[in-house]
Amino acid sequence: MPCISRFYGISIYVYYADHAPPHIHARYSGQRASLAIRDGSLLDGDLPPRALRLIRSWLAARQQRVLRSWTEARRGAVPSPVPPLE
Repeated sequence: MPCISRFYGISIYVYYADHAPPHIHARYSGQRASLAIRDGSLLDGDLPPRALRLIRSWLAARQQRVLRSWTEARRGAVPSPVPPLE
């Protein structure tokens, strides 16, 4: 499970050969969640509201790059890193 970005203590991962819909896995302070790439909706898990806001801002600003990384990983290729939230 490659980490594609890290910012503000949040780590973002995509899994190889993962299932649809396109999504990311986020970890923050011992908690985990999965969020849809297209709209930032919470698919599984839970994170503090501040962490969710930061991740959703990151997704909105970099959606196409994140989707490309997810697609690469789904095909078994090493996913491209995505710049962190600044």
